[in-house]
Amino acid sequence: MRAVAVVRRAALYVVMVALALVFLIPMIWLVSTSLKSQGQVFAYPPVWIPDPLQWGNYVEAMSRAPLLVWLANTVMIAVLALAGTLMSSSLVAFGFARLRFPGRRVLFILLLSTMMLPDVVTLVPQFVLFRSIGWVDTFLPLIVPSFLGGGAFNIFLVRQFYLTIPRDFDEAARLDGASNLRIWWHIILPLSRPVLVAVGIFSFVYHWNDFLLPLIYLQSEGNKTLALGLRAFISPTDASWNISMAASMFLVIPVLIVFFVAQRQFIRGVVMTGIQGR
Repeated sequence: MRAVAVVRRAALYVVMVALALVFLIPMIWLVSTSLKSQGQVFAYPPVWIPDPLQWGNYVEAMSRAPLLVWLANTVMIAVLALAGTLMSSSLVAFGFARLRFPGRRVLFILLLSTMMLPDVVTLVPQFVLFRSIGWVDTFLPLIVPSFLGGGAFNIFLVRQFYLTIPRDFDEAARLDGASNLRIWWHIILPLSRPVLVAVGIFSFVYHWNDFLLPLIYLQSEGNKTLALGLRAFISPTDASWNISMAASMFLVIPVLIVFFVAQRQFIRGVVMTGIQGR
């Protein structure tokens, strides 16, 4: 029986490694192409290991477009939106999970129902609103909404995690005279690091890769984000895919770094969410 278990585990690992390699092929091709010469991009059979490595492709990409400016814009938008999402979604989730008030369940159902509403339905009303207050071609439409709730999915995720925290902590804190805000800040938040990391990664990746909203609201060249600015490398008359892939690495690498640094907390937060519900 032990031998059978070892064989099954070995077969499972082989399948997982094979699937991982299949999923990694686009990423490997991206990195490889970013270091190729123009002649190696369309070579057949495909060249997987460039020889020699063309590190100058990254310099060429930065000379063709203000990639560092776009990178700074993207970082600022993603970080500020991340902070707003964590603060607002955790606060709203605290109200739904730990407080008792009339209509709580009805409001929570209404909140969840907004997840069935496509984002494109609200694009025109939002644009009219932000244009009327002069926010077009600024970062405010991409940042401020994150401070006004943080999104129904994020609220739901955090609320489900809060339900797993014993209420004895709340009651003990109230006996010591703590207010609801103090309980949220000093007790609930420190215990919620896994789910907050998960929500933070979701928020960061969404705002980092967002293309539609920057396309609608950002017009100046100096205000563009990376996802929007990379369109400058797409041209029907220029097939410099090695330069385009080098520019794309500026968009991909930060997301990979964030995920690998926080992957343990991310997986823990997703797994523990929903263990207990009320």
